[in-house]
Amino acid sequence: MKKLISVALAGVMALSLAACGSTPASEPASGSTAASAASGSSTASASASTESKQYIFSVDELTGKTVGVQLGTTGDISAQDIEGATVEQFNKFNDAVLALKQGKVDAVIIDNEPGKVFVEQNPDITMLDEDFAVEDYAIALNKGSELTAQFNEAIAAIKENGTLDAILDKYINGVEGAEGYVTPEGTEYPNGTLTMATNAYFPPYEYYEGDEIVGIDAEFAKAICDYLGYELVIEDMEFASIIPAINSGKADFGAAGMTVTEERLVNVDFTDSYCTGIQSVLVLK
Repeated sequence: MKKLISVALAGVMALSLAACGSTPASEPASGSTAASAASGSSTASASASTESKQYIFSVDELTGKTVGVQLGTTGDISAQDIEGATVEQFNKFNDAVLALKQGKVDAVIIDNEPGKVFVEQNPDITMLDEDFAVEDYAIALNKGSELTAQFNEAIAAIKENGTLDAILDKYINGVEGAEGYVTPEGTEYPNGTLTMATNAYFPPYEYYEGDEIVGIDAEFAKAICDYLGYELVIEDMEFASIIPAINSGKADFGAAGMTVTEERLVNVDFTDSYCTGIQSVLVLK
């Protein structure tokens, strides 16, 4: 999609087994605002208004601009390094994109695949051809958790038996009739339940289909839990709350297109990577 400070569907992302281009519809730098509400009511920047829209054609042109990000994501952290930029933080990417359409921000940094979904849904925005950053996605677990080794074993098996490919065919590669992962009949759960923390506004990785959370991470986690004999429970929360939920024991692991970073490794362990994500930039046409 996504650095964390402390943790819709159109599928056109070109991904391979170990390289899955990432992407939507979720510490402040000096001059940035608090996370906005879903109404898109973040403070409008003087450099970006509905009367004077900014047209940006390259990453270099973000200098001095107002950039929208999702709070706690790697895009949030990376944006702080853009020279002269004002960073506006939002709880959900949907809110950041709305602010872009309203002229309240000049650009939005977002994971590639969710970004493609927003572009498809909004003809007045586009994605820059130039990548902002490339990063690895993995599953976060509590420091020293015995589950990390078990998850890595399951991930290796799921890659080898083609399950991950099947999931990507369904959500990313656009293979007609692809079913993704389906729990085998007769699967049992002798080891109890595992709770996954996520932010379900990040298609095609996780999003709502009716009342159900679906997507790449949801099916991938289901395959892992089935393999290990655990029943999966998914809890939706703000992206910035995922790592605290793991640390507090509210969740057993986090999966939300999460990037492995040195800062996050201070608080959680990560499994082996299962996708390579790309941070992209959305701008007005």
